[in-house]
Amino acid sequence: QVQLVESGGGWVYPGGSLTLSCAPSGFQLSGYTLNWYRQAPGKTRELVASIGNSRTRTTYIDSVKGRFTISEDIDKNTMTLQMNNLKPEDTAVYYCNAKSHHFSNGRDVGPDYWGQGTQVTVSS
Repeated sequence: QVQLVESGGGWVYPGGSLTLSCAPSGFQLSGYTLNWYRQAPGKTRELVASIGNSRTRTTYIDSVKGRFTISEDIDKNTMTLQMNNLKPEDTAVYYCNAKSHHFSNGRDVGPDYWGQGTQVTVSS
């Protein structure tokens, strides 16, 4: 079965750190755009961090710049989100995503895989 399996997450005090990992089953991450999204209660899902499929560029939303790092371990075929100096506003369910872009008749029909989501809670 082709899927993404997440691990990590949990509860930490403000200022703490957590590492989220995501491993694909049934495919290689090479060639996919790798993303981490999050969704807080009552809010829409937002893109937190991304690595382009050429692996030359990473992007982050402003609120996590300097605190979060997205990376890929090619040998282990996994993607990771290292989260440092966590704040209560980082509390959310975090999802990994791997998207391959293939266009047909103007539509992106490439594979789009999602992890199951993992809860991150930052609270004192």
